This record gives sequence, C-alpha cells and structure tokens, in this order.
Amino acid sequence: MTALSRRHVLGTGAALAAGAIPAPASAAARFEPPMDLVEAAKREGGFINYTAQIEDLELETIAAFNKRFPFVKVEIVHLPGGQLIERIRAEAATNKLVADLIDHSEPSLLASLEHIFRPYQPPNAADYLPGTVANPKLWPRLTAGWCLAWNTELIKEKPRGWWDLTNAAHAGSLGIPSGYAGGSTWARVMFERKMLGDAYWTKQAALKPRIYPTIAVTSDALVRGEIAVAPVGYPAIVPKIRDGAPLGFAFATDGVPCYYFAAGITNAAKRPAAARLYLDWCLSEEGQSMLIRDLGHLTSLKVPPVNPPGFDPAVQKLWFADRAESDSARRPWLEDWAKAYGFRQ
Repeated sequence: MTALSRRHVLGTGAALAAGAIPAPASAAARFEPPMDLVEAAKREGGFINYTAQIEDLELETIAAFNKRFPFVKVEIVHLPGGQLIERIRAEAATNKLVADLIDHSEPSLLASLEHIFRPYQPPNAADYLPGTVANPKLWPRLTAGWCLAWNTELIKEKPRGWWDLTNAAHAGSLGIPSGYAGGSTWARVMFERKMLGDAYWTKQAALKPRIYPTIAVTSDALVRGEIAVAPVGYPAIVPKIRDGAPLGFAFATDGVPCYYFAAGITNAAKRPAAARLYLDWCLSEEGQSMLIRDLGHLTSLKVPPVNPPGFDPAVQKLWFADRAESDSARRPWLEDWAKAYGFRQ
C-alpha cells in the first residue's frame, strides 16, 4: 500500500424527509473513471485535502482509494469544523488557499464560500438526493447518522428509541454531545425539537445528563464506563467496536437524524485532476459502499448500495433536515436547547 502523506495541524432533502429509503442495490457498481482523468491524475501525483472528517477515518478512506489508484498521494489538513472554516476564509481572503479539495461538515458555511469553488458534479450526480447537495459545486461525499450507543458491561435493558433515553433508570449514567459541537450535533437537536417535541428535552434534562464537547469525547466516555448510554454519530463508535470496545448500538426505531458533509474542488487547485479522481471515487457506488461497510457512514444516494449493520430500512427511517429551515432555526433552537439543559458554552 502506498504510504500516505499527512500534514498534521494542531487543534483538534430540500423537503424535510423521514420516509423509507429503497432497499440497497444488489451489488455496487465498480468505479470506472475515464482514462484521460486517470492519466492527468498520474501526472499530478497527488493533492491536498482540507477536511473536517475524523482523521483516522479519512486515512482509511484514502487507503481504500489507493488500492485502486496507488499513484495518487493524498495529503490531508485536518481541523474541527469551526477552525477549518476560519482557515479557509483567511487563506481565501489573501489568495493563499492551498487546498485542492475541501470537505466540511457544515454545508451552509461552505456554500457561503461558493466563489472559491470550481464547477463540479460527479458522474452519478442524478443518483443523489437533491436536498443533500449544498449547491451545484458541493456534493455530499460523507453522510452519517445518529445511533443510540451503550456500554455493554453497564447496560442490560438496551434502548431502541429516543424516548428510551429519558428513562429515569439512566439518571446519572446518560451522556450527550453538546448541541453546539457543529453541524452533526445540530442535526440531532433539530430532530429532537421538530420530531419529538419540547417535552423530550424537559424529560431528558431532568436526568441531569453529562454534556460533552464533541461526539468523539462522548464515545470515549462510553468506552471508559464514565457514562453507560448516549446518542452518538455512528461513525464515531465503529472503529472502537472493531477494536473490541464493549459497546453496543441501535439505530432508533423512531427516526435516524442524518448529517452530511459538503465537498468541492477549489478554483485555486493546482492538482484538480487528482482531487477529482478521489472525489468521483468517493461519490461512486464503490466508494460509498466502502464508507458504509467499513467506516459506519450512511449515504445520500437515492438507492444505497449497501446498508450498515443493524439498519433495516423497513424499520428505521432516515431523517434529513430542510437546509433553509435548518439555517433559520439553528440559533434560536440551540439557545432553547441550552436553556432546557442549563448548558453554558
């Protein structure tokens, strides 16, 4: 396997949808890019990716891509969403943007910088849910969903739905990621408010849950046994389960709030062909299958090539927020959430 070049930086649909998704395709189609794109990517040799994706998961994605295209070396700059968007804005304002590809967990923030991206759409553009495309230049390379997770050494009665996380038995053992952690946690907060109602927050807040700054920190607390149960983004626990951590999970029967990233190729890109080959592969059925199967992602494809373990589209329903409503409701609803839980940033 080709070694990965890494740059370490310190720091850490159009309508609201909760309906069933089609059954997965029988087999993911093999990604077959045009030869002129492959040859151009070979000449460029690699590219720089600015990403808010969990670094280890991005490295696994690159490793899978390199099994097909070992001549493309991907250099990543990883930062949390807020820090990454500030870096992008600062570099763009001074014409010093070095990213060839940008992948961010806040589609609306990235869409506000549309002028820094070049026109792009994947070969299978028509296969994507329109509401998950931030704008014609930015595409949902990564899609993830929330699950209910627990420490199997501490929990006997497994939660199956969101209201199970308001059970008095979880007082003192429930953890939740802060709604202010980013687009991922805001998707959960919006789902709770819109689909479960204010009574959900009131009842859960009465349990005095521990509130953690990020999904990753919450999942670490679950592994340590500091808390026994929590809602988390599914990709955050997949590597831990794979490594033998005592974790169980379930996709809630009363809805799976989803969040998606936006990815695009910059106007400043010096190696756009290599970046396009990677992005095309990630958005293809082959790439999406790998992200679902190996890393715990879902997909914004209309017909998923595979479903993750434990997800049955006949039982669990994916929920995507309307982006316009999400943008307008975010600040006041987060303030209401913080007030309900007595949370201060």
